[in-house]
Amino acid sequence: MKKLLAFSIWLLAFGSQTVTAQRILSLDSCRAMALRNNKQLSVSQVKQEIARNLKKSARTKYLPHVSAVGGYEYSSRSISLLSEEQQFALQHLGTGVMGEMKSTFDKTHFASIIAQLPEAVISAAQKTALMQDFKLVEHDLENGLNQKGSEIAEAFNTNTHHMFGGGILVTQPVFMGGAIVAMNRLADIGEQFAANSADIKRQSTLYHIDQTYWQVVSLCHKERLAKSYLEVVRKLDSDVQRMIEEGVATRSEGLSVSVKVNEAEMTLLKVEDGLTLSRMLLNQLCGLPVDEQVTLVDESNEDITGLSEQSGMTGASAFALAKDNRPELKMLQNVVDMTRQTTNILKAGNLPQVFAIGGWAGSNPSVYNGFERKFKGAWNVGVMVRVPLWNWGDVMYKVRASKSATTLASLEMEDAREKIELQVNQSVFHVSEAQKKLIQAQKNMKSAEENLRTANLGFQEGVISSTTVMEAQTAWLQAQSQKIDAEIDVKLSEVNMQKALGTLY
Repeated sequence: MKKLLAFSIWLLAFGSQTVTAQRILSLDSCRAMALRNNKQLSVSQVKQEIARNLKKSARTKYLPHVSAVGGYEYSSRSISLLSEEQQFALQHLGTGVMGEMKSTFDKTHFASIIAQLPEAVISAAQKTALMQDFKLVEHDLENGLNQKGSEIAEAFNTNTHHMFGGGILVTQPVFMGGAIVAMNRLADIGEQFAANSADIKRQSTLYHIDQTYWQVVSLCHKERLAKSYLEVVRKLDSDVQRMIEEGVATRSEGLSVSVKVNEAEMTLLKVEDGLTLSRMLLNQLCGLPVDEQVTLVDESNEDITGLSEQSGMTGASAFALAKDNRPELKMLQNVVDMTRQTTNILKAGNLPQVFAIGGWAGSNPSVYNGFERKFKGAWNVGVMVRVPLWNWGDVMYKVRASKSATTLASLEMEDAREKIELQVNQSVFHVSEAQKKLIQAQKNMKSAEENLRTANLGFQEGVISSTTVMEAQTAWLQAQSQKIDAEIDVKLSEVNMQKALGTLY
């Protein structure tokens, strides 16, 4: 039972330690979390995906395109290949023919010939039967020709009230005046532009997280310094109060020390408030809850930084590196290249365009075997050439405007290059100055520590007043604060230098 109780207590203790354990973050981990949390970087990734798909779309312009077309049309009147007079003539073809025959070989003439035949050859009854048979043949011939004529007229009836059509069209660009090549180059540049834009946002995110990280580290060190200074001042206040009780110090000295204690407490409060707000900002950038307590690796380091590796760079070498790495310059160069390719696309509007075409087309009714209410078609191939002749200078004006845009983009790039050169030189100067300030702050720190040690010994021996000790403590506080500021300034100058060079990754 005792073992079970002890195990339960151990579990509770371990669980409470796990819950209260703080997250420990390094600068690299803060950077990684900030990059994952930044919404603008997600937007940049989407834009890069858009640029990649546009590039793939531009590649398809080299390939043949296949399309299917179809349609239906209703017409209130049919197309007629014969006039109404021609249709009427065909429908009464037998009547017309027999009429012509009757005018030439009229019935009276034929009857007189039959009547003049001798009865030895043909009898009267036979003559009558022969006349009747002739009439029957005449009637059948007239009806037969009328029927055939009507069939011919009906065959010419198109019946195009309802028309259906469809086909498959294959188009292969052969020569487009260089527009397709320029379009693909423009898509390639657009992809590079999106990647450079993402680099800018990435470096901006890293720049802000680095600044916030070192600001938190600086305030942590100043908080520890403020607490240490408050302890020193309180100890001095306690010693002075005892000396007042013993009659070896005045009440005025005690009040002066009390004022220093209040100032130290106020300084500590300000540092703690600033540290709380800075931690909130750091958590927000990292995607953590703003009230979560985190511990930074560099909080406990006594020496925040050493000598910078970039302190030996010259302005010329740094600018040469910046020209190759700064994404802003790359983006401006992309803009210049885009305007040039746009000019090439516009110039293609004045050049001939050649297409190879082919496919299958059909209709209902069809005319491949006379007029039939059947869907029939045929394959076809050909070449189509489009030659612009006159457009009132529309393309010329657009080309001029595009060339002016190229000139404008080039001027903006030159202006940006000059500003970046100035920024790089200033960054090199700031790194060098930060290193010098750090070395000087370290020397001042050693002097302030020795001065404070001597003052404390003199105060303990009674040969130095409390005012002198407070002055030494104030000098020590300032030296410590300057050392922290110099160390952070070195870090921030390095970050600024990396951003200016375009190497902040």
